[in-house]
Parts: sequence; structure tokens; C-alpha cells
Amino acid sequence: MTTPATFAGLWSSLPTTLTPWILDVIQAMGHTQMTPVQASTIPLFMQNKDVVVEAVTGSGKTLAFVIPILEKLIRRESKLRKNEVGALVITPTRELANQIHGIFTRFLDSQPSVDLTSEDEFGDEPHGPEERPYPIPLLLVSSEQSPAQDVQRFLATGADIVVGTPGRVEEFLLGKGRNVVNVKQLEVLVLDEADRLLDLGFQQTLTKILTHLPKQRRTGLFSATMTDADAISELVRVGLRNPSRIVVKVQAKKLRSGAKLADGETQNARELIEERRIPANLQNFCVTCRASEKLIQLTRIISHEIQQQQSSRFIVYFSTCACVDYFYRVLASFLPPDTNLYSLHGHLPPAARTRTLESFASAPATPFSPSILLATDVAARGLDLPDVDVVLQFDAPSDPKTFSHRCGRTARAGRNGTAWTLLVGREVDYVDFMSVRKIPLKERPPLNADGSPRSGNEDDSEDAEVSQGLSIIRSVVLKDRALHDKAVKAFVSFVRAYSKHEASYIFRIKDLDLIGVAKSFGLLRLPRMPELKDAPRDGWQDAEIDWSSYAYSDKAKEAARLAELEKQSAAADEEAEKRKQRQKQRTEQKKSNLAWSNKVSKREVKEKRKEKKERKKKWEREQQVEDSATASGSAKRPRSPDDEDDGEDDWEELAREERMAKKLKKGEISQTEFDNQFADL
Repeated sequence: MTTPATFAGLWSSLPTTLTPWILDVIQAMGHTQMTPVQASTIPLFMQNKDVVVEAVTGSGKTLAFVIPILEKLIRRESKLRKNEVGALVITPTRELANQIHGIFTRFLDSQPSVDLTSEDEFGDEPHGPEERPYPIPLLLVSSEQSPAQDVQRFLATGADIVVGTPGRVEEFLLGKGRNVVNVKQLEVLVLDEADRLLDLGFQQTLTKILTHLPKQRRTGLFSATMTDADAISELVRVGLRNPSRIVVKVQAKKLRSGAKLADGETQNARELIEERRIPANLQNFCVTCRASEKLIQLTRIISHEIQQQQSSRFIVYFSTCACVDYFYRVLASFLPPDTNLYSLHGHLPPAARTRTLESFASAPATPFSPSILLATDVAARGLDLPDVDVVLQFDAPSDPKTFSHRCGRTARAGRNGTAWTLLVGREVDYVDFMSVRKIPLKERPPLNADGSPRSGNEDDSEDAEVSQGLSIIRSVVLKDRALHDKAVKAFVSFVRAYSKHEASYIFRIKDLDLIGVAKSFGLLRLPRMPELKDAPRDGWQDAEIDWSSYAYSDKAKEAARLAELEKQSAAADEEAEKRKQRQKQRTEQKKSNLAWSNKVSKREVKEKRKEKKERKKKWEREQQVEDSATASGSAKRPRSPDDEDDGEDDWEELAREERMAKKLKKGEISQTEFDNQFADL
């Protein structure tokens, strides 16, 4: 591969000569010549053309719109009033907005002062004998200041240029500042990282902003991954008119496979021009390993880069904020003692994110004291972090377009850089997937403990250092229960993010070794989640630990845990007491049901006795009638012996029933015995 020319001419070769002090700042920044994207974009933008610019990361896109904006405002015939906006730059993240604001500020801080002892043409009061004619830009991002304070700062500074994120710009123009901020004189609108801004999350907000802006303006869309479909489908919506499309490609030469040099054939005849969407000076590698070996391979790659390439500044990308937060606390155990770790993700407060970026960018880094930034994709787009030597992707990004943005944090502005991506199992298909998108990846074997590449004929079993690494992480996690909580949260968030990967036919959760991932995360025990329900647990063993005494280092958290534990214990005791009471109630209910059955039996006995008495009375009445009808003499018809026997038997039976009922009532006999005595009734 050959490296194409990085520069495209001197600044003096522009059709429109730049303002001297602007050119001085450019030279002071070390940009002696223009890059291809700058040489193509600046003349068109300054000639009142709308532009759609696509160029690889680190190619100088920011200066390609900063310089035309400044030149347009400088060349205005009349100065903008204090409540008028001349240029608006919208970015997807506050970090990128901060960076662009810093570049504008660097230029405007270098402008020469002018004598303003007399009132200007609008009658504004002078602020002193000398003043810079163009105020510093206004930054609109989420911060401790309210939108109302943003409007106050705008009026106080009289900023001509506004840089901000979509939500804050919308509030500034259509909310608190609707009746204050005047955009009728707007010259330029720039949407940086336009493909991200045109994404679903910002479409509605952008539509409101663009509808509010004047149509007579110049608009520029800038990105490293503005595909044809993206741009064409959205151009009308964002209000571009006859835009000039600028695509700066990186091309590399490679030999055609199987080609042989024939007589009279030149070397160039065998070369194939290959287009790339990553910087030409970037070496892009990938390593395929087991899921349980990812952390081990990460630390070995860092050591390899430090020892072999003298690298000192790294960025490691993870898929979720929880992963960054967790590994920031455990990764230090695997790195040299003088390593400086930084954490950057979207859940940090804005001020903390700004401090982290400034610290990482400004802190001195050497191979003996390297600086490593652990980050999510919040640090993937547009940020110009100086001297980043290596980018490592612990997790491949969910959005394939983000891949080139991550890699683009190194090898910027003509510098060399290296990028590594860790893949697991069948994720190796990601290499071909990215190749189709003109992002070539060179496959490298996993590294051994001594930094040497693992040969193909070596044992394919799990690396021996995996169990050792698991023990190291667990020993760190056992010091504070909060780390266990963070580990579980990180693991769950990783699994959820993996299941939602856009390249789902490559990154399939059912093909992922979740037990290996758990080892790489150093979990003490596996969390309860559906994805682990049917996962084979071979080679996994929970840590032996007394969970009731496993404490938080934070005293307030530990006190809350103990209070909750006591509450749960009290609740368990209360539940046990309730179960005891319920058992007692069931026993009493059974007794009550038994007493009820006894009452039923007595009632049945009484009914039978009553029935017998009724039969006896009926018989007596019938006998009297017969006796009256047949009486012809003084003597009555004698009863038959059978009749007498039946009557006596009935009386004896009734008496016996009464005696047995009394015994049953006193409990001398059971209900069963009573029933057996009169079963023939």
C-alpha cells in the first residue's frame, strides 16, 4: 500500500485571498498547506455555493467551514447588530461543539484590535479606546446555565457566531430567545456530522430550526460517512439549493492477485486502485479470540504497542456507559502502575465530560506513563484529540458507520496511527462486512503472554491466564460491593446492546459464549436474566462468598444495605408468623367444620325419631278407628302379638337412640360409632 498525497496546495493558491490575520493563525496551527477537502470546499463555500462534503476522518473538514464563515463575516458591508446572528453551526454532541467553539475562539482571539473611541454606525456605546471588531462565538450546550442565561450571554457579548447542539439551539432560537434573537441576517448554516444530525433523534428538532431560518443563506453538510442515499434523501428537507457535492476519497495501490510481470509491462500495470473510507496512514487490525480472552488480549495489545511501537496515548471503546464505568475501576490491575486512566461516557455530567477530555488531551503521556481513555461512542465523532497513537475497540460498534469514526481518532492530519478491533467466534465475518464498506481490516492472530503472535498449530484451548485474570478481577471486586453491582450492570447492558446490533446476522446472541463473557467481566455469580436461562455452564463456578457480610466501602450505602437486610429479616419473621397464624386458622376451621358435621348428625337423628313418633301416632289413630267400628260387645279386639312386639321394639329403639345421642354429645363415643349403631335405619 502506498500513501497518497496528503496536501493539495498552498493557502495562497485560493481564488480569494485570505485575511492576513486568519492566514497567520492557520500557519501558527501548523497547517502550511491545504488538505484536499479544504482546497475543494473553501472556494465553493466562499462563492455562495451550498456544499455536501464527505471526507475521511482527520482530513481537515472543520477548517473547511470555519475559514469561509470567518471570511464571510469579515467581508460584510455592515457590521451585525448585537442581537443578530451571522453564522450557525450545529453538532450532534457537546464535545464536538466545544471543540469547534475552541477553534473559532482561537481565530477570533488573534484578530487585531481596532480604535473604537467613537460611536459606531448603530449608535452603540464604545467599550474603550481599543476593541476587537468581532466578538467571540457563543457556545450553546447542555450545562449548568439555563437557556435564559444563554440569551443573556448572547446579548452581553454580541456574538456573531453560534455553535451548539440541536436541543439547545432550538431553545435559543424558538424558546427563550424567540423575540430577542434575530436570524434575518444569517449568512451560513453548517451541520457538522450531518449523517448523525439527520438521524431519527434530531429530525424533528432540525426541521423546526431550519423552518425558522431565512432561505437566503449558505448551507453546508459535513461528515465522514455521508452516503449517497443519506444525502440525496435529505437535501431538500434541510434546504440546500443546487448543492455542490464534494467527496474526498482515499485510494491505495495493491498488487492484483496472481498477476505476473510480463515483458514490457510496468509495475503500475499490476496494481489495483483500492478506495478506502479510513485515513491512508491508518493500520487497521483485528484479532479473533474467545469471549473469555478479550480482556487478556486487550491488555496484551496495549503492552505490545507500548513496547514495540513506543505508543503512549490510547482510546479504548466499549459498547455501553456501564462497561466504561466498570472497566475504568478494574482495568488498572492489568496495566503498568504509572498508567493514567480516563473515563468518558454519556452518563457523566457535562462538566465532568469536559474535564476528562481536557485532562486526557493535555496530560503528558510517554511509553513509561501512558494515558488511556475508556469511552463510548460519545468520543467517536469529530473530536480532534492530539497525538492519539492507538484506538482499540473492545466491542465492535452497533452502528457500522461509527467504526470509521472511532478509527479516525488516530492517524489524523497526516500522522500515523493504529487501530485494533477484538472479535469473538463467528464475528470474524465482520471483516468481510466492513470490507464491502471500503474499510479493510487485517486479521492478526491473538497474542501470547510474551507478546508473540499465537501460531495456528498451537492448542486452541482457553488461555491459561483467563482463570488468573478472573481471580484478579474478583479480588478487586470483593473489596467493595458497589463494584459487584457495577459488574452486573455492565454485563447486562453489554448483552442487551449485543442483542440489538445492526449487523444482527453476524452478532447473534445465541452464538455468543455468555459464560466466557462473564469470565471476562470477572463476575462473582451469574445474574438472573433470560439470555442465561439455557446457557451451558461448563467451566463456570460462582465465587465463594458470604453475601450477608459482603459490604459496601461507602458507609452510607453499607448502612442502607444493613437497614434493608434488617428490614428483609423482619419481613421474613413477620411472614413466618403469618404462616403460623394461617396454619392455626386452618386447624381451627377444620375443628369448626367437624362440629358442624356433628350438628348435622344430631339433626338427622332427631328427624328419624320424630318420624317414628309420627308413624306410631298414626298407627294408634288407625287402631282406635278400627276398634270403634268393630265394637259389638264389651270386649275389645285383642292385639296381635306381632303388633305388641313392634310397638315395644319401637319404644326400645327410641330409648336406645336417646341414650347413644347423649353419649355422643358427651364425647363418650365417636360419630362413627354412633352411625354404625343405627346404620340399618
